Amino acid sequence: MAFKKGELILLDYTAKIKDNGEVFETTIEEDAKKNSIHDPSIKYQPKLVSIGEAWVLKGLDDALSETSVGEKKTIEVSADKGFGARDKGKVRMIPLRKLGEDAEKVSVGDTVEVDNKKGIIRFIGSGRVQIDYNHRYAGKTILYEINVKKSLDADDDRISAILKSRMPVDDDKLVFKKNADSLDVTIPEEIFRLEGLAVLKHFFQMDIFKFVSSVQKINFIETYTNKQSPKPQEKTAEKKPESK
Repeated sequence: MAFKKGELILLDYTAKIKDNGEVFETTIEEDAKKNSIHDPSIKYQPKLVSIGEAWVLKGLDDALSETSVGEKKTIEVSADKGFGARDKGKVRMIPLRKLGEDAEKVSVGDTVEVDNKKGIIRFIGSGRVQIDYNHRYAGKTILYEINVKKSLDADDDRISAILKSRMPVDDDKLVFKKNADSLDVTIPEEIFRLEGLAVLKHFFQMDIFKFVSSVQKINFIETYTNKQSPKPQEKTAEKKPESK
């Protein structure tokens, strides 16, 4: 059964370049390790996707609308519906010295930032460096090996999935409670000082209000414990005088 626009699903996938088989992204930790792209800072879990709303590449998005839960398949995404065609005008030759103190450290294939734009070094020589400002996979056909894990229809399933996708902590530390039209979300202590926490909260509440219509109010709960308070002193038993 095809999905409708705006439906939420959980999707496992592994993405690779068609012409050379290079795997560059996956939601599956085992695949990441097998292809030497494992990143310990990433939460490997099925990706939350809203069908037809550009949460993934257009070619993949279009194909997902024709899939169903439990379906495993390979989807081919052409460059025009993926990372775009290559533009020769985005390949520039600049003086190597413009890289400043990094000039002696860079090598072909490195990503650098020049004039607030990120690009890939394609050539170094004669005091000059060629930088490609196209996306690394521009002009490439992408293959996605997908597994549609679940369709999120219940409110609790949607809330849980949105929370997991937004909060960078282990899933067992994510706690929420829905009460009629309100939602209480407990913020784990380890991310109290996380830079960008306010932004995460903002996007979380936007997703909840959009996809869980029964929720009209969200309470973020942060509980602080006084760890500096002195411990109560233990009472020592009074010694009785020794009898003669």
